[in-house]
Amino acid sequence: MEISSKENTQFFSNNTILPVDRSSFKSESSASKEKQSCCGGIKIFLGALSFVYFAKALSGSYLKSTITQIERRFDIPSSLVGVIDGSFEIGNLLVIILVSYFGAKLHRPRIIGAGCLIMSAGTFLIAMPQFFMGRYRYERFPSTINSTVSVSPCLQDKSQTPLSDLEKSQAKIHAGCEKEAGSSMWIYVLLGNLLRGIGETPIQPLGITYIDDYAIEENAALYIGCVQTVAIIGPIFGFLLGSLCAKLYVDIGFVDLDSITITHKDVQWVGAWWLGYLIAGVISVLAGIPFWFLPKHLPKPEGRKDSSTSSEQSKFITEDNKEQQKSYQQVKIAEMAKDFLPSLKNLFGNPVYILYLCASIIQFNSLIGMVTYKPKYIEQQYGQTSSKTNFVIGLINIPAVAFGIFSGGLIMKKFRINVLGAAKLSLGSSFFGYLLLLSLFAMGCENSDVAGLTVSYHGTKRTTDDEQALFSECNSGCSCSRNDWDPICGANGVTYISACLAGCQASNGSGKNTVFFNCSCVGTLESPSRSSSAVVGPCQKGNECPKMFLYFLVISVITSYTLSVGGTPGYILLLRCIKPHLKSFALGIYTLAIRVLAGIPAPVYFGVAIDTTCLKWGSKRCGGRGACRLYNSSALRYMYLGLTLVLGTVSIFFSVAVLWVLRKRSSPQDETLSANGERGTCGTKSRKDNFVNSDCLIQTTYWPEKETRL
Repeated sequence: MEISSKENTQFFSNNTILPVDRSSFKSESSASKEKQSCCGGIKIFLGALSFVYFAKALSGSYLKSTITQIERRFDIPSSLVGVIDGSFEIGNLLVIILVSYFGAKLHRPRIIGAGCLIMSAGTFLIAMPQFFMGRYRYERFPSTINSTVSVSPCLQDKSQTPLSDLEKSQAKIHAGCEKEAGSSMWIYVLLGNLLRGIGETPIQPLGITYIDDYAIEENAALYIGCVQTVAIIGPIFGFLLGSLCAKLYVDIGFVDLDSITITHKDVQWVGAWWLGYLIAGVISVLAGIPFWFLPKHLPKPEGRKDSSTSSEQSKFITEDNKEQQKSYQQVKIAEMAKDFLPSLKNLFGNPVYILYLCASIIQFNSLIGMVTYKPKYIEQQYGQTSSKTNFVIGLINIPAVAFGIFSGGLIMKKFRINVLGAAKLSLGSSFFGYLLLLSLFAMGCENSDVAGLTVSYHGTKRTTDDEQALFSECNSGCSCSRNDWDPICGANGVTYISACLAGCQASNGSGKNTVFFNCSCVGTLESPSRSSSAVVGPCQKGNECPKMFLYFLVISVITSYTLSVGGTPGYILLLRCIKPHLKSFALGIYTLAIRVLAGIPAPVYFGVAIDTTCLKWGSKRCGGRGACRLYNSSALRYMYLGLTLVLGTVSIFFSVAVLWVLRKRSSPQDETLSANGERGTCGTKSRKDNFVNSDCLIQTTYWPEKETRL
């Protein structure tokens, strides 16, 4: 394309004596071809970048959908799962500054392609522990396992159990301890996610700025909105894939599924979490292929050839700063490094950039923590399975986010909103979104009745994590362990941690169809004459819970849409307040700050906060605390939603500060829009006077021919 442009220039210089009409005809033909080529090139890049956004969003959302599966498979607490989730951001942290600063001056498409290969390698690494660990073992009383030996759940006398069986049981425990080192395989999941973060780094800062550099200015916001909208399709498929894999047993293909005595509704169930990572890795490889064949540069659109800045940027970027820009092809690494500190100082001297950065950091703390543990919240609060939870999030919640992001870009284009308007739109969406989120406090479920934890053995409502409360007179004659978690549902609607703690004396059937009889604790609650039988698995939540879950979904969808409307205006605000040669660097610093101060800590401290609401911890085979089995529903609701709302409220104050600074630096006429969508008349001060005290803020000068039409 560059050669073609040079030939056209020579042609015109050598044929100036031709008649005017023929010369103008040639010029129009050349311009038409160049415009078609430019539009075609940017659209190809737009399609390729959209697919990459889809791939990275799919693998990222699939990780969110497998949080509870990983927690159970490796028997680790939520806080450690948060560290694993945050390792993605740590990977970004390692290379984001180098990639965003130096990558902008190198071959951006190929750097994105290399990132896709690294991202796929990390995704494959996450799945590897499944092929090196032993088979998954869950807690089950011997009577629920297909066996010819009949064992009473309440071991009043250990002689009831044949000695050989006891020895075999002990031997299995010792064998499990020898393989306990396999539980540290979660480190490979952490390293794989770290590698994913490194590979994903160049996609956003280099991809978005490439579009902003070579797209027609009035289409830039729409293109960015399209990329982000297509990216939302990734989480839809990611959560749906998570829903499918959650229904498949973790060791599918390695064990006889008929021998599995639990279902996907059981709290100990672990789905085939590893399978989705293999699929996501293949998609990432395919997404990176087109970028190896795209050019380093595309022809500039006609309206931007004579100006290295966008028209709206030219209103608040001084003329003397434009000479700092250099040719990307000829600049050397040493010269790039020399400009690093001045560029960094320039960014942090921009009040709009700093305030918006602070608002984004706090808001992303809120959103990342909320999204990371949303599947767990739905499972624990409303008693839903992992499969159904992922299905609902993928099919209902994520499309609302996509529609919101696209709506934001469409509003920007249709009403030709300027930077000040973008700040207002972003603030409004955040305010009303968090206001809606406040109503979710009233849409929770009460704690399930679990004997010894949320209700006493005599039917009194209580909430405690005291292990001594698990024992009562009704099971005092049984030799029960307080560490077991093999819940059964009594005929009285109360869940018991194990058949032994329920005082059950006999059982019938095997596996999933086991029924326990003569359970002394079941008959003591309120109606002793009731049946004292129990079945495998916990009892369902109250009758009001399904209705509350429906209300939660409706409000959650509306909230997701409202918060997402401000996504594209926020991006435009960020891009338009930065000098053009610093756009990639600014986005890189922005991404770095989000990763370090939100992406890494948010899942960890949200996980720690959620762990404080645990009522019953699981135990590892060789001792030590495992994953949480039961949460206090009320405490979980207030902790999860409260932390989200507090952070969101603080971010709104910073957004107000951004709007205040922008309004302070612009005239009243510049804020208004006329009825037909055009801006009002602005001041007529010279640009030099306007920038005496400001380096990078919107000013009042207005040139109709340079108006940005977003």
